[in-house]
Amino acid sequence: MKTTTLILGCGDIGTALGQRLQAQGQPVIGVRRRVESLKEAGLEAATADLADPASLAGLPDADILVYVASADRFEEAAYRAAYPEGLRAALAEFGAREKAPRHVFFISSTSVYAQRDGESVDETSPTEPTGFSGQLMCEAERALLEHDLPGTVVRFSGIYGPGRDRLIRQVSEGRIAPASPAMYTNRIHRDDCAGVLAHLIGRVLAGETVDELYLATDSEPAPLHDVMAWLAKQLKVEATETIQSPLRRRASKRCSNTRLLESGYTFQYPSFREGYAQVLREGGFLPEKA
Repeated sequence: MKTTTLILGCGDIGTALGQRLQAQGQPVIGVRRRVESLKEAGLEAATADLADPASLAGLPDADILVYVASADRFEEAAYRAAYPEGLRAALAEFGAREKAPRHVFFISSTSVYAQRDGESVDETSPTEPTGFSGQLMCEAERALLEHDLPGTVVRFSGIYGPGRDRLIRQVSEGRIAPASPAMYTNRIHRDDCAGVLAHLIGRVLAGETVDELYLATDSEPAPLHDVMAWLAKQLKVEATETIQSPLRRRASKRCSNTRLLESGYTFQYPSFREGYAQVLREGGFLPEKA
């Protein structure tokens, strides 16, 4: 019998993961409140509201559980419902079943780090967030790692890719971040998000060791100015305005993906250059050749 993966909160990343696993011959079920987009993507779908624990009872058993929910707005109540409360409800439901999942993956973020001075951070670095988003992510991480079910937290850095093009649009308007002080940013392409999760799931299914925590980010932390200057060059746009507050709610740090690389993962887009080149090309942003 093939292993079934249940993806709770199956949005953009969950759909990309589901399609990847399905292409490998694995049964996948995507779960969200409205499932039309999942069916259009060719995935088997089930309806549930992660904010309503009772609705989880009707979901099928799964060997692998991936919790990749998103808050529907940047407010503390929405984050609490989507992350610690939603995850606890899922753990309670599936952990009590006769056929419990072999492994649970929770998708967190680098918002748990509070470093602001360009420090290098990895899985062993302290997490002392001051904002509610990072604090609630930490709370959800603990809920999984303290649970009896085997689990892994995957902290994604800034996700970009198809449909996630805010930075490109800023640059296309001639706006660019200041060169000084250097504000380091960290990125991962949507397709590598799916690739990382598929890779880790594959390790679980093969009986290989999987750590409790991975920092998932590409191989080149870079100052925001450098990223935007590179985009301006590709777009053939001259910067006419310096953004005064480019990193609202962010911090300057350099995230390390060493543990992930040592697990055997190979990035499809190892830096922002390869990744944004794909987004520019596929999104039709590049100026037409004369």
